[in-house]
Amino acid sequence: MATKRDYYEVLGIAKNAEGDVIKSAYRKMAIKYHPDKNPDDPSAEDKFKEAAEAYEVLSDADKRARYDRFGHQGLGGGGGHAQNMEDIFSQFGDIFGGGGGFEGFFGAGAARAGASRRAPICASSSSLTWRKLPTAWRRKSR
Repeated sequence: MATKRDYYEVLGIAKNAEGDVIKSAYRKMAIKYHPDKNPDDPSAEDKFKEAAEAYEVLSDADKRARYDRFGHQGLGGGGGHAQNMEDIFSQFGDIFGGGGGFEGFFGAGAARAGASRRAPICASSSSLTWRKLPTAWRRKSR
């Protein structure tokens, strides 16, 4: 991508689009051009990255204001900073839920390299109340 396209054009939205419209447009583009869904299309990954970069800028109020005023130059000439797939996947937490990526969305349960999975703090559904808590540990430890 030698010259960067207008981010509003990339997502196909109006310049006065609000957060939910931006998020929806990005989600459609991310699903449409996801490399796993388009393994035979080498341009799909570029379009996917371009949409992620556009979303990163337009979903952040400060970056969007700089972009609206100065264009790509207002962002340091490089636009957003989501250049590798790990950065792009990290943005999906607020869109698709969970800790980012498409694990839950596409059914891939394996964690990405370097990502850690934590067990929930309390996996039990006991009937322990806050009032019983100070004495509950004493009964269990005996």
